[in-house]
Amino acid sequence: MRGVRWRRIASQVGRSVTVWAVSTLTMLVLAGLLPDFRLQSADGDSATQIAVTAACGAGAFGVLSAVVWPLLVRLLLLVPAFVLGLLVFFLNGSLLLVALRINPSGRGEVAPETAVVVAAVMSAVASATGAALAVRDDDAYRRRLLRLADRRRRAGPPCAATPGLVCVQLDGVGHDVLTDAVRKGLMPTVGRWLATGDGTQEAVDGTRETVDGTQESVDGIQPTHRLVPWRTDWSSQTGASQLGILHGSTFDVPAFRWYEKDRGEVMVCNRPTSAAELQHRALLRTGDGGLLTVDGASRGNLFGGGAGEQALVLSIATRRRGRDNRSRAGYFAYFSDPANAVRTALSFVAEVAREIVQSTRARIRRQRPRVSRGGLYPFVRAFATVVERDVVVAAVMGDLLAGRTSVYADLVAYDEVAHHSGPRSRDAEKVLQRLDRSLALIEKAAEHAPRPYRIVVLSDHGQSPGETFRARYGLTLTDLVRAGCGLPVPRRAERTHSGAEARTAVRAALGRPVEEKGERHRPARGSGPIVLASGNLGLVSFPDVPHRMTKEEIEARHPALLTTLANHPGIGFLLVRSEEHDGVVLGPYGTEIPLADLDHQPGPLARFGPGAADAVRRTHSFPHTADIMVNSFHDPADGEVLAFEEQIGSHGGLGGAQSHPFLLSPLTLSAPDGELTGAEDVHHVLRRWLSELNGPQVPITEAAEEERAA
Repeated sequence: MRGVRWRRIASQVGRSVTVWAVSTLTMLVLAGLLPDFRLQSADGDSATQIAVTAACGAGAFGVLSAVVWPLLVRLLLLVPAFVLGLLVFFLNGSLLLVALRINPSGRGEVAPETAVVVAAVMSAVASATGAALAVRDDDAYRRRLLRLADRRRRAGPPCAATPGLVCVQLDGVGHDVLTDAVRKGLMPTVGRWLATGDGTQEAVDGTRETVDGTQESVDGIQPTHRLVPWRTDWSSQTGASQLGILHGSTFDVPAFRWYEKDRGEVMVCNRPTSAAELQHRALLRTGDGGLLTVDGASRGNLFGGGAGEQALVLSIATRRRGRDNRSRAGYFAYFSDPANAVRTALSFVAEVAREIVQSTRARIRRQRPRVSRGGLYPFVRAFATVVERDVVVAAVMGDLLAGRTSVYADLVAYDEVAHHSGPRSRDAEKVLQRLDRSLALIEKAAEHAPRPYRIVVLSDHGQSPGETFRARYGLTLTDLVRAGCGLPVPRRAERTHSGAEARTAVRAALGRPVEEKGERHRPARGSGPIVLASGNLGLVSFPDVPHRMTKEEIEARHPALLTTLANHPGIGFLLVRSEEHDGVVLGPYGTEIPLADLDHQPGPLARFGPGAADAVRRTHSFPHTADIMVNSFHDPADGEVLAFEEQIGSHGGLGGAQSHPFLLSPLTLSAPDGELTGAEDVHHVLRRWLSELNGPQVPITEAAEEERAA
């Protein structure tokens, strides 16, 4: 036993010496390449003296990085996290200047701007060297994970022996996109869970169903997970789906953004104040705090799910910092390691460059459809695909090593890229590959956790391809509505802002209020119709009328509006109230079908597939449904829709893959009962799995009871 211990110590010392030697060599090379970086005195030194100076400088820099860096990051925790990420280079450069100043040899000089470059290169090289040395040393990797686990266990109560549940949401990845990615070998981790075999449909689904309903392997490969699709509501977007999954209610969430007449306010799911309000309403409706109430962690989500540990959660982003608001605290856990910080910063820069190259190539090739990808978008994409992903995955790994009972995390990388490059583009496929590697990291961490874990992977919606409404017809939905109302229309159609989650995550990380350009929080009454877009779903409201207008009232005020919308080739159908039939669906050529008759007479809903009628009827029952609900045209042959936003991969309404996300779960958990319709069904399945794992029966907290009573 003692011999094993000494071998471990010797191995650790050997790795440290090797990293030190490589760092010394790196410093010598940089001193030879950079004119403003010297490791010798003005009179000149021998090669031995220069080597000693480099070794002392590299050693001092390594010690400062290990000891001082976490303290610096903790002191700067009040700085917006995104800004902290950008300061990584400058902080590292400062540590190098200090290391050279305290160098015992008394030699070494570097210009401040050069110190930034030298420190970044040395940190990256040291990190890469250490990782390379530990790749084949399973004991070293296991010990590091166990040390992290011990540190977290000391901060909390003893861990239970029962299995925990970790749910990873791959934002925007549809069921069809996932199965195709597995067939192509883009996601080997998921493929291994499903036992893909020869790549047939049976293999992708993982198992065959026998006569008695049991599962058997394909080609002798034993699957560990099952894959099933589920169907969203009409509002196929993260706000509705995640609220339903975490809090058990999607009631009165008709779209990603909508206008509430009684409050005179535009609600936007990714605005922190709106997210907090939606979470509060769900709590009052369901009577419990959420899926993660007992010993849970919420990471990178719009909503907290009742978790005691929340990081990068939008619904708490507007609160003043305190014990109940740690929305940006997840960044500290990641950036406190200088190697992680530098690696992520370098990856961020590489991703920005990659996006610029890809968008330029698409523009040169004149690819269609295509949307603008300039301005700040390259930085938004890099944040979603690098910074947000790395920080959330690190937080989840920490939760597993701490032994938390339930974890729910959202990775928005694919959704952001697919909006601008297309759901099946090469750009999006590269993101899926990196997400699969993130799942492998989480799986590896679960193997070293103090309790067993069941890993569930799911999505909140899919994405449907297609060009924008504006690109095809030269006008926006707002222009069309104004024309139908007889109001002046601008000669040049303005772009409709895209409200993807990643842009909001960046603003939340910066600590800035989330307000979308051109979208007033409280529109003035009498300013004309309010037209809002949620992917290929449009909402038209008249703010000067306090109630939801009927078809008859709209026609009396604007005789041409409904006819103009219903007969436009880019519009699939309309939903409006009716004095005679409560609600009707309108289509081209005077089509008018009462909601009660849609099952045997679907009319324009026929091309939107099964479940469309139920989804429309449910949305019609919401108190804040718009005066006119507009769904774009949909071509079932190729699955295309026409987005009212500037997106060539969109979601938010009916039509195509956007309504068909997936649920990937271990075979050790019970299979979902029948078809899953709506996020509320997914919530019930997850809660049942928590119960099966002897996890928490989510209680009604005292705060929830008081709020409900009030």
